[in-house]
Amino acid sequence: MPLSKIQLGNTGSGRKNLIINGGMQVAQRSTSAVTSVNQEYKTVDRVKSVFVTSGTVQTQQVQDVPAGEGFSHSMKTTVTGADTSVAAGDFLDLYQQRIEARNISTLMYGTSGAKTTTLSFYVKSNVTGVYNGTISNQNDSVKLPFSFSISSANTWERIIIDNIPPITTGSDSGLAWETSTLTNMGAAIRIYGMLGSTYYGATNKVWNTAGTANSYGHQAQVNLLSSTNNNFFITGMQWEEGTNATEFEHRSFDEELILCQRYYQKSYIYETAPGTATQHGSWSTGGHQGGTSTAYVEGVINFERLMRATPTITLYDHSGNSNKCARLATGVARYQNESISTSQINARGITMYSTSGTAAGIVQGHYTASAEL
Repeated sequence: MPLSKIQLGNTGSGRKNLIINGGMQVAQRSTSAVTSVNQEYKTVDRVKSVFVTSGTVQTQQVQDVPAGEGFSHSMKTTVTGADTSVAAGDFLDLYQQRIEARNISTLMYGTSGAKTTTLSFYVKSNVTGVYNGTISNQNDSVKLPFSFSISSANTWERIIIDNIPPITTGSDSGLAWETSTLTNMGAAIRIYGMLGSTYYGATNKVWNTAGTANSYGHQAQVNLLSSTNNNFFITGMQWEEGTNATEFEHRSFDEELILCQRYYQKSYIYETAPGTATQHGSWSTGGHQGGTSTAYVEGVINFERLMRATPTITLYDHSGNSNKCARLATGVARYQNESISTSQINARGITMYSTSGTAAGIVQGHYTASAEL
C-alpha cells in the first residue's frame, strides 16, 4: 500500500527542493558497499561521511524503496563494526549534505525576510527509537536541532519536520550565514545514528547560536552501532520553503547527474568505478601518431560541466594506475604507467602533460575531479 502523500501547494514556482540527489539516484563513485571514511564522499553523490567512533559502517546505493512513491534508489548504511561504549565526543552522521550558499540564497537567512521551511524524508531501519538531526550554517555555529522516531522496524516511514522557523539574525562577521562568497558552503543537513553526551541539548526546532553550539540532539538518541548488521535506509530527502511538506520533487536522472557534476565528475562511463582498468571514456591529447617523442607531450581536458571551484584532480592510465597515463606510439601501441602532470587547473578544465617516457605522439587516460564542499 502506498504511503500517504501530502500536497498542500505552498511552494513557489521553479525548483522547490534545495537538496541535490535527494532520491539517491546518482552514485558516480560506487554503487557497491564501501566502508565509510571520515570526511570523504564514497558512494551516493552529495552525501558526505562524517563521524567520530571506534565502530565502522558501510554505505551503498540500493533499490529498496518506499512502495508507490516513485523512487528508484535509496542509500543503505550497514554496521560492520560495533561501538557499544559511546564516548562523550562520539557521533555518527547517517546522512550529511553540504549545500552551496548560492542555493539557499532564496531563504534570505540572516535578514528580516528569512523564510519558513520544511524538511521531509523517508527512512527505514531495524533499530527503532529516537533519532536526531540538525540544520546548520557553514561553520556549525548556528544550528536547529530536531528529533524524530522510527516506530516500526524494517518499515518505510515518511518523516516530516515542518514549520522550521526563519532565522533573521546572523551575517558573515557575526553568526555567519555565508553571503559574500556564494560558492562556499551555506548550510548542512545532518541525520545522526549515534551521539555522545557532549552533543546533548534541546531539540525543540529553535535556532541555537554560538552560546549553545553543542546542542545537536536529545539524549534518547539510539545507538545504531550497538550491533553489527544493524542498518538504516534513507531516500526522498527534501528541504523546501513553506510551512508544510509537499510531494517529493522527482527529477530525471540526467538532471540530477548534471547537478552532481558541479561537485564531482569523472571521465569513466557512469557505471564504471574510478581506477578500473578500461579505455572506455578516456581522454586523449589528440595530435597524430606519426610524430613521436620521448620528451614532452601536452594536451587539455575540458570538464563535462563547470565545477563549483578549482577541483582536486586524480589521473589514471588505462590499467588503473593512479597519477599515471598511457603514451600512444605509432599504430596502436599503448604504453601504460607513464608519467603525467597537470597545470592551469581551474573550474573549466586542466592542462595535462607527460614530460618523458616511451616514444609517443599522444597521451591518454582517465580523470576524476572533485570540488566538493
